[in-house]
Amino acid sequence: MRPELRAMPTMLRVGFAETIAYRAEMIVWILTTTMPLVMLALWTSVADEAPFRAYTQTDFVAYYLGALVVRNLTSNWVAWQISEEIRMGTLSMRLLRPVHPFASYLATHLAALPLRAAVITPVVVIIFLTDARQVLVDDPGRVALLVASLAGAWLLTFGVFVAIGAIAFFLEKSLSLVEVYFGLFMLLSGYLIPVDLMPAWMRAITSWLPFYYMLGAPVEILIGRYPDVASTAEVVGLTWAWAAIMLATAALAWRAGVKRFEAYGA
Repeated sequence: MRPELRAMPTMLRVGFAETIAYRAEMIVWILTTTMPLVMLALWTSVADEAPFRAYTQTDFVAYYLGALVVRNLTSNWVAWQISEEIRMGTLSMRLLRPVHPFASYLATHLAALPLRAAVITPVVVIIFLTDARQVLVDDPGRVALLVASLAGAWLLTFGVFVAIGAIAFFLEKSLSLVEVYFGLFMLLSGYLIPVDLMPAWMRAITSWLPFYYMLGAPVEILIGRYPDVASTAEVVGLTWAWAAIMLATAALAWRAGVKRFEAYGA
């Protein structure tokens, strides 16, 4: 058994303890991701008298509350963590441990999920107390694929942020790339506007980029926009394909960066 597998339960316990220790900061950070509520108010007013391109007010409520849930369940702060450890030189201690840094970062951010889930539970309750529950997917096959989609979106987001964080090995101001990423994410993921409300040329672009699979795809699966198991399975497969691509990219960037880091004797 690899050291990472043996150490994973301990790393998860430590990560959860760290999350609880910094729970106030975590909750504040989660509560700042409220843009879907702003867009919800905008789009429900647009659909007040009649559906907008097949989206009723109920659809918009389900979509944007779902986006708030998915965003908080799949996001992480590993790019900031890696960048800070590189800048301060504390990454050296992590590199001396017998487990790969990817495993420890993975455990840290997985361990934060229970607190994230607790914070967004009121949003889930609201969904089930309103008419929005009527559009939620409910057949077992697509529900299982929804879970797979969320897991893939989490890994995809983790891979993207590790890759961005690893750029700090080469660029002092690597976190400025996070701002660029967030601009693209908000525009192309469905975070601000549902992808199927975008112009056709823009929808075509989103289908070839990872952003949609990080948020829009899980949300659309949640609200039943994919009508059957086959179409749902296809988008879940693409999500996992992108997750594999980004994790491989992150691993390559990390390997090259660590060589540079060690060459400078950090």
